[in-house]
Amino acid sequence: MVSWVQRTAVIGAVVLVSGVVAAPGGAAVNDVGAGPEAGSATDGATPGGPATGEAAAAGEGAAADGGGDAAVTAEEVAAVVDDFRRTSRVPGVAVAVTHGTGVVHADGYGRTADGAEVTGRTTMAVASVSKSFTALTVLQLAEEGALDLDDPVREHLPEFAPDDPRTRDITVRQLLDQTSGLSDTGFAAFSGPQPETLRERVAQMRTAVPAAAPGERYEYHNPNYQVAARLVEVVRGEPFADVLAEHVFGPLGMADSGAADTADDLPPSARGHVRVAGIPLAAPEPPAFGGGSGGVLSTAEDMAAWLIAQNNGGAAADGARVLSEEGIAASHTPSDAGSYALGWDTGTTASGAPLVEHGGDLFTSTAYQALLPASGYGVAVMVNTASGPDAHALGALLVDLVDGADVPAPPSPWGGAAVDAALLVAAAGSAAAAGLGVRRAAGWARRRAGRPWWAAVRSLPLAAPAVLFGSVHLVMGALYRGRDVAWIQMAYLAPAFMLLLGVAALSGAAVLAARTAAVTRLRRTSRRTAEG
Repeated sequence: MVSWVQRTAVIGAVVLVSGVVAAPGGAAVNDVGAGPEAGSATDGATPGGPATGEAAAAGEGAAADGGGDAAVTAEEVAAVVDDFRRTSRVPGVAVAVTHGTGVVHADGYGRTADGAEVTGRTTMAVASVSKSFTALTVLQLAEEGALDLDDPVREHLPEFAPDDPRTRDITVRQLLDQTSGLSDTGFAAFSGPQPETLRERVAQMRTAVPAAAPGERYEYHNPNYQVAARLVEVVRGEPFADVLAEHVFGPLGMADSGAADTADDLPPSARGHVRVAGIPLAAPEPPAFGGGSGGVLSTAEDMAAWLIAQNNGGAAADGARVLSEEGIAASHTPSDAGSYALGWDTGTTASGAPLVEHGGDLFTSTAYQALLPASGYGVAVMVNTASGPDAHALGALLVDLVDGADVPAPPSPWGGAAVDAALLVAAAGSAAAAGLGVRRAAGWARRRAGRPWWAAVRSLPLAAPAVLFGSVHLVMGALYRGRDVAWIQMAYLAPAFMLLLGVAALSGAAVLAARTAAVTRLRRTSRRTAEG
């Protein structure tokens, strides 16, 4: 019995680590944000953005400059999405592909977690894609002369006052390019108490301990963007959600987009699924704070407007401007510390073309956006599942499509499903073995009657699954080089493994209790016999 419990727990741990580390968007353990409730829907075209409804359908496939045919058509995009959905079995998808100032395709597919149809105007979570929106609001302040990116944060946000004196030198730019020195190792943003507002988050950071000097190295840390969003609130003198609405969503015609801070604000359309044995199961988004770092909700049509502005030097299709060409270029330029820019990451496509991108992960949904500056294409994807093939995988396929590369076959969820099935079988086996161990506890005690201390030592491994079950998030955090991981994240990232571990923990506890009781009864019987 001892060997069975140990074996199943160890096999499960190896499978979990291999699967999570190798999965697309592996940073999911620390990319969680919360989304807002959607803005009210409006009919017809929206000012500053791409045409919606029938107008959008008529305009799909138009070239970037309004003349000629685009290299990629709406039909080609839809074919890739349909193939991905058939293979991956994702419940709901929203996709936008743009070319210059034209919309190639913007639409929704499938169903939301509550069964509603996903359309081009269905609000879904964009998670950490939100960081590019936050960065833009800071850059707007810089262009207005309200601040300089190289100003110390405290100059504009005095309430940002961690006890560690090194934080006094953190600049606004270092928040945005993730080189502030702040880290999950010095501030537990996920496993600690979750705030309700940006002000509360900044106040909590008084205990934050930098892992490096400001500017020394890149380290992805969600609170960097939460501090940046609070700075925008204070400088503007209005809530961050209102800043986005007035200075970003409004000018770009993103009428169905919005922002908030916590998972409680997610509308039903933005809630998603977890996969167990390849089957997507609707699940509530657990409590998490994502203001500034992951709090934007948007639609396929609205994200098309966003992509156009990013690829058009900060101007919407109708000319409405949210940032200068220089500001957009700055936001896409990485720091000296790595590939991360200001709310965007940088790299190259399979053909070697420049790529500007960012992904995002909630517990139950994923998002991805990409810009190909050389060709003028933009891609945005939102998928309402956070495990198995997700927005990152579909986004990669669409990037290949617009980049002119051969589009590979979509990834299948069945490899992960087979692993889950094996873990579930192992859980059932652990429970069955525990029943056998409980029934045999009396015989086990009799065979070890003369060696009680050795019996106790032999039983200690039965507690190992319970210890791992309670501390698995700490193990994963260590494997991710100190990233902060909440226990609830493990339950969402690997539900089958956590079920196995929970069953193994209960199995070990049951056998341990049965053996302890058997030993106690045997000793009492022996004592009475000796006294008689």
